[in-house]
Amino acid sequence: MERTNDSIVTEFVLIRLSAHPKLIVFFVLVLWMYLMILLGNGVLISAVVYDAHLHTPMYFFLCKLSILDICYTSSSVPLILDSFVTVRKRLSFSGCMVQMFLSFAMGVTECVLIGMMAVDHYMAICYTLRYPVIMSKGTYVPMAATCWVSGLVDSAVHTPLAMQLPFCASNVIDHFVCEILAILKLACADISVSVIIMAASNLIALVIPLLAISVSYIFIVATILMIPSTEGKCKAFSTCSAHLRVVIIFCGTIFFMYAGPKSKSSVSTESQDITEALISLFYGVMAPMLNPLIYSLCNKDVKAAVKNMLGRKTFSDGL
Repeated sequence: MERTNDSIVTEFVLIRLSAHPKLIVFFVLVLWMYLMILLGNGVLISAVVYDAHLHTPMYFFLCKLSILDICYTSSSVPLILDSFVTVRKRLSFSGCMVQMFLSFAMGVTECVLIGMMAVDHYMAICYTLRYPVIMSKGTYVPMAATCWVSGLVDSAVHTPLAMQLPFCASNVIDHFVCEILAILKLACADISVSVIIMAASNLIALVIPLLAISVSYIFIVATILMIPSTEGKCKAFSTCSAHLRVVIIFCGTIFFMYAGPKSKSSVSTESQDITEALISLFYGVMAPMLNPLIYSLCNKDVKAAVKNMLGRKTFSDGL
């Protein structure tokens, strides 16, 4: 463990996946999923930008979600892939803090964005006739900007708190990325103040979007149930189905990562470590890969836009 003369940690060592050599078989799988994330979200972004029929608030937010998924995975997946093949992955203190800042900022931004998307669905279904006026460009662009600002501000609160902690016991992180909870475990000082501040910021950045999602869908369901025709109900439900799936995947995985029970049994320690690692991989890789698939398979407009884009691309190449 390298330190300066003042016993200040100058680097961290990541050992989570390298401690289980058999998991090296997942390297190709994670690499494949990362490439699918870049391809799927890239195609979705191109379709939204290319097709004028998709220049609406809903697809504007969807495009931003795809951009976030690419940014989030690109801030962590290369490090994850490296941790598969490197026995003791060493990362500088500043590099670790930058990676943590970016990952946390993208994660919080995505959570707030999903909340904004729920509000957009609420406006579209509950105020159908006034929707174009309410969700004008002057409304949805600032909403998207608020998501990015929220993520950056929240991460700007967490990262300095972690940077100023003394790490005098160990610099070995039992994780494959610089995850804030894993780093806090290494601190050799009282972290209660940091935890309180972080909890307060998370209350604003995470709980409020979840409340917005819950309240929006309560009103959405109530409005849909009042629609007289079965066809109208099915059409309204189909509008929200893709977003609801994304919410379940995103929020459900966060719950299992941070709110699940932690076993203290030494017998189950190794299997528990592997399980937590795979759950974290699901959050970091699987969800961003599934998002474009969910919206493409459940949305006729997106499928039509992709087909038109690829069809015209093939036609122009033939010329």
